[in-house]
Amino acid sequence: MAEFELATGFISALHKPAFLLPITRHRESLLYLVETYPVLIVVGQTGSGKSTQIPQYLEQAGWCSDGKVIAVTQPRRVAATTVATRVADEMVCKIGEKVGYSIRFEDVTSASTRIKFLTDGLLLREALVDPLLSRYSVIMVDEAHERSLSTDILLGVLKKILNRRANDLRIIISSATLQAEEFLRFFAGDANVQPKPDSTQAMTVELISQGVAAHQSTDAIGGRVGRIINLEGRMYPVDVLYSDTPVEDYVEKAVQTVFEIHENEPEGDILVFLTGREEIHLAVQAVSGRAVDLHPKAQAITAMPMYAGLSTEQQMFVFEEAPENTRKVIFSTNISEASITINGIVYVIDTGYVKLRAFNPTTGIETLTATPISKASATQRAGRAGRTKPGKCYRLYTELSYQFLEEATVPEIQRSNLAPVILQFKALGIDNIARFDFITSPPAELIIHALEVLFSLGALDDYAKLTSPLGTRMAELSVEPMVAKTLLSAPSFNCLNEILTIAAMTSIGGNIWYHDDEKRAMETARRKFAVEEGDHLTLLNVYQAFITKGRKEARFCHDNCLNFKSMMRAVSIRAQLKRYLERFGLSVDETLSSNPNQQVLSAGRGRPDKAEQIRRCLTTGYFAHAAKMQPDGTFRNVGGGTVLHVHPSSLMFNRKAEWVIFHELMDTGNKTFIRDVTKIEKGWLVEYAPDFYKIQ
Repeated sequence: MAEFELATGFISALHKPAFLLPITRHRESLLYLVETYPVLIVVGQTGSGKSTQIPQYLEQAGWCSDGKVIAVTQPRRVAATTVATRVADEMVCKIGEKVGYSIRFEDVTSASTRIKFLTDGLLLREALVDPLLSRYSVIMVDEAHERSLSTDILLGVLKKILNRRANDLRIIISSATLQAEEFLRFFAGDANVQPKPDSTQAMTVELISQGVAAHQSTDAIGGRVGRIINLEGRMYPVDVLYSDTPVEDYVEKAVQTVFEIHENEPEGDILVFLTGREEIHLAVQAVSGRAVDLHPKAQAITAMPMYAGLSTEQQMFVFEEAPENTRKVIFSTNISEASITINGIVYVIDTGYVKLRAFNPTTGIETLTATPISKASATQRAGRAGRTKPGKCYRLYTELSYQFLEEATVPEIQRSNLAPVILQFKALGIDNIARFDFITSPPAELIIHALEVLFSLGALDDYAKLTSPLGTRMAELSVEPMVAKTLLSAPSFNCLNEILTIAAMTSIGGNIWYHDDEKRAMETARRKFAVEEGDHLTLLNVYQAFITKGRKEARFCHDNCLNFKSMMRAVSIRAQLKRYLERFGLSVDETLSSNPNQQVLSAGRGRPDKAEQIRRCLTTGYFAHAAKMQPDGTFRNVGGGTVLHVHPSSLMFNRKAEWVIFHELMDTGNKTFIRDVTKIEKGWLVEYAPDFYKIQ
């Protein structure tokens, strides 16, 4: 029968049978270690099957008896949804039944859910209601080596929980090799956590003979707290090719390299790593444009994007097999570096950059900047090419540049705005932040800045305790502290209905407008909704027009260059935020929504007093994001140290306003842009944030 055997690449990524995955032969060993030790560190390449198979093994072994649930956390929303979909498919059930997922503003679970995929941040939110996470028998923290902010906090909280639930809770941490010992050392810090007393030396020897590389130094590090297990996945060799000279425009060079591979290399799909949405769209358009010039008889080429902002349906396209005689090219952010596995990739193009968040506590500004990747990331990226057969990795930087890269990426906790984190700590009852057991401690400056901002927002009192009800409610709302304060201040300005809409619209990012090639058409469409006071009121007009006309008239979104799916997501987010507020006893008056003419807000038409109330209310939350216009048309933050440019997508671009507040900031390397900008009065800053601003 050998000649009829199917190639493994024939089976689509979402339907590959479990027996083809490297993890299969380690099933019994894994279950034994989970039974014996409170903590298990699983080291395995992405694609080994650990994210999809371990939860199923645990469920089959009875870890879901007595109504208990297995939680699997992911650092990214896209991974939580795609992995949940695959596991539901393998277990032949509808998503949301036995297998479900929960991400911010989207909960696809039910009372019958036994395996739940969710983001780290959402599991932390659950701890606000259930501090010991008592409904879970096993908590698996996937891709922990990425060291996202929520992952680091979650591990610290789990360590505290384990001290109380050592007998009935199991923690599994999946990690890259580099950091496995560090995680085990962290959990082994408290020797009072003991495993069940049924481990035997004979069984350990048997495990190693079965092919489990139980880490040699585990005994010394983890003692009786935990073990490290290596899942040796089958990896094919990958040829790494470097650029001879430094590359000036890596997007253009990546597109060129795609066509060089397409014309000169055998079959196999291509994965290209870029830094963000704009670059990805540019590259996809460039490949689609040049593909037209290929020889009619040559193999076709299809380009597709992959980044976190895409809808779940759009993300699923990359997992589908390409049509016959067609090569697939996926342009992705670092989301494809570790969180997900796309089958059929033989060639990887690594541009050598990633967008990282970095928060400056002196200026209070968070930037998202393209920075060189670490050696660990470069290795992960190259590894994507050796899944199904020998592959090639084209690094668009020199070998010398590689030698100068950092060994690993700086953990997010050392470069982020910690205000949301500290708010959550306080809500969890962890008041002494300095004594909290972090894997890597954050700099003192970041903690001090976060405490100052939370105090100015009214979330903390003079003793750094959570205020009631404001601070407690801010912690419960699943939005940034500034947005939460704005929402909770809105009833006193009589504009809760409008602020609720603005909060929902800003939560979906810059995906509202349909990015057509016709930029002029988009600009014309936007002017219909424009309000001279700025972007927040314009977003309010867009939403009102959409719910009164857009959902009923099929052409409305197309004619107005609006993204229908993004607008529907805003409707869903708004409904969820409204439910939160109603739980606090705040009723939302929806009467104005039915009359769009009354709701349009602009100077000279509508009701300017309402517009001013909304702008005042926004100032109560966004006062730390205030900027003053300079004679040359740029803006400076109140500290005066940073030059800010209004983003071209903003209605305030090239318009005059002495003082503004903004929702977010973007750093391109050359310029620092502000987006979602609204005019305010200078006096409001002192009026609503007297602890933050003083007039000299």
